[in-house]
Amino acid sequence: MNPIIKLSENAANRIKEIMSSAEKDALGVRVSVKSGGCAGMSYVMEYSKELKPNDEVIEDKGVKVFIDSAAVMYLLGTEMDYKKEDFSSTFVFNNPNETERCGCGESFKVE
Repeated sequence: MNPIIKLSENAANRIKEIMSSAEKDALGVRVSVKSGGCAGMSYVMEYSKELKPNDEVIEDKGVKVFIDSAAVMYLLGTEMDYKKEDFSSTFVFNNPNETERCGCGESFKVE
């Protein structure tokens, strides 16, 4: 079975950096999806301090990513990348399930 999310080397390295300065009780990074943004849904990333009962756990390239159970169907097959540019740096989700993305790239839509 394919993982829900694959991490690029850049994303894994950035998560390692983030986790090295995280609070001691953080287990990894949690990815979820919430309603909002101009296209309808947006990605949410935060520290995960506990394993919730229905979480999916992805271990890839030495890091743990916890996927909120409600987000799994929206994220199947997604590659998570990290892009660093002159004035900004951000995690990027290359999601094959997206049918539309807003102009600013902050939100997306799935049919």
